[in-house]
Amino acid sequence: MTHNDPGMIEMSDDTRSLHSGVEMSTEVVRCDVAVVGAGQTGINALFVAGQYLSRDQKLVLIDSRKRGGGMWLDAYPYVRLHQPHRLFTAGNIKWTLDRARSYLATGNEVLDHLEHCLDVIRQQVRLEEFFGWTFDTHEEIDGIVRVRCSSEDGRHLVIETKRLIKAYGHRIVPNDPLTVSSKRVRSVSPNSWDMRGAEMRASDAPVWVIGGGKTGMDTADALITDYPEREVNLVAGSGTWFLSRERCFPAGARRWWSGTSITNIIREAALRFDGTNETDVDTWMRTRYGTWLTPHASNFRFAVLSEFENDRIAAGLNQVVMDYVVDAVDRNGATELVFRSGATKPIAPGSWIVNCTGYILQDHHPYEPYLSPGGAVLSIHTRSATLTIQSYMAYFMTHLLFLGKVGEIPLYELDMVDLAKKSTAAFHPTAISLSHYNAGLIADGVPARVLLDFGLDQDRWYPLPRRAANIARHALGRHRIHRDHHRRTLDTVRDRFDVRCGPLEIFSAGK
Repeated sequence: MTHNDPGMIEMSDDTRSLHSGVEMSTEVVRCDVAVVGAGQTGINALFVAGQYLSRDQKLVLIDSRKRGGGMWLDAYPYVRLHQPHRLFTAGNIKWTLDRARSYLATGNEVLDHLEHCLDVIRQQVRLEEFFGWTFDTHEEIDGIVRVRCSSEDGRHLVIETKRLIKAYGHRIVPNDPLTVSSKRVRSVSPNSWDMRGAEMRASDAPVWVIGGGKTGMDTADALITDYPEREVNLVAGSGTWFLSRERCFPAGARRWWSGTSITNIIREAALRFDGTNETDVDTWMRTRYGTWLTPHASNFRFAVLSEFENDRIAAGLNQVVMDYVVDAVDRNGATELVFRSGATKPIAPGSWIVNCTGYILQDHHPYEPYLSPGGAVLSIHTRSATLTIQSYMAYFMTHLLFLGKVGEIPLYELDMVDLAKKSTAAFHPTAISLSHYNAGLIADGVPARVLLDFGLDQDRWYPLPRRAANIARHALGRHRIHRDHHRRTLDTVRDRFDVRCGPLEIFSAGK
């Protein structure tokens, strides 16, 4: 049942108009599990929750949008998946898209698949959906979580649930155009302006892509490909490097002998990192598995780029500037870009300024532990992360919640947002160490079927014989050998940067 009509709420058998402590005009819906967020993170939580519910129990899904899809609803039109499409899903739900194994799905194809995932879940569980409703607050009292929501037209809703999963993920907000002083440039962003639209196509003015991450690379590539005669420039900050798709996901028959699995890369990087040598680890990982086009590349956000794409972009760019844009100004009859370093650069009047600066790890919400003191609220977000990828976290942490183990296993949490602000260099090796440490604990605490049903496992790119060594390593318990090393590493990072990195305080205090 879906409640996305702004005119009314359809009453279910579990819905009442009156309830103790709730306004008379507020509807109350009772359920067994409520999930906030209908992006990939939330849909993975839904998928897992559904495995533990009977048909007479009810799941509720809440999302402020009119449909599922999360960040993909805001994605620029030319976005594509980083990894092969079959490795992006909810649980073990298979794609219906009939494309080659290595195909990188488009944004619309991803949205179609996420909707397909919801359809599969709808067939398996009793799901009541509240699209167009914003989560406002929650309170946990005597084993019941009371969730308050509101609609755009001012209506209110209370959902009373035994368990609440707040599947926020990265809480990505699309980029707005940069605010600049110049009246002689066009400042836009890929999320708010069609780079392939009529106005851009009719213009022959230079384009300045601001930001060297995956959005910047995708935008530069689209412009270079669509407008081969156009001057396209890149302002790349301190430079970004990417995992090479050819080295991580070799295509065709090369899957049998070429490339290195993500698990093996993470394991070796985590073993090399001791909490103090992030520069050495970055250099090793970038040199061995990376690709980049700038003279220097110090940023890494776990994105993937093919070396072919990298070379094509590098060949098509007119200029690459290693600095950060502060403003564009008109003075003395000329227009200039002003950089953080104090340098300036003249640009042609009418130039396009495209804001592709990073929006990952920009969460400004206050800290919230991944598990509430009462144990009924699970929060999936970057301020209390247990795994690097939020959809992975949703999948495994939801299993632990229903298995009654999420508060028993001594997982480390990390405030990724705080660490990324304090040390860009230390962020990615710390996130890798966190994931490797916690993944081993989780694997020991869940039934084998949980690992078998994990369709997002990127090692599945390789044939089973190539994965046999990692399977055997886990079966023999060899993943436990280096736990003390990883724990000391994470503790060192906590002490160096004064970030939240360790077991949940409510459980380490002896709850």
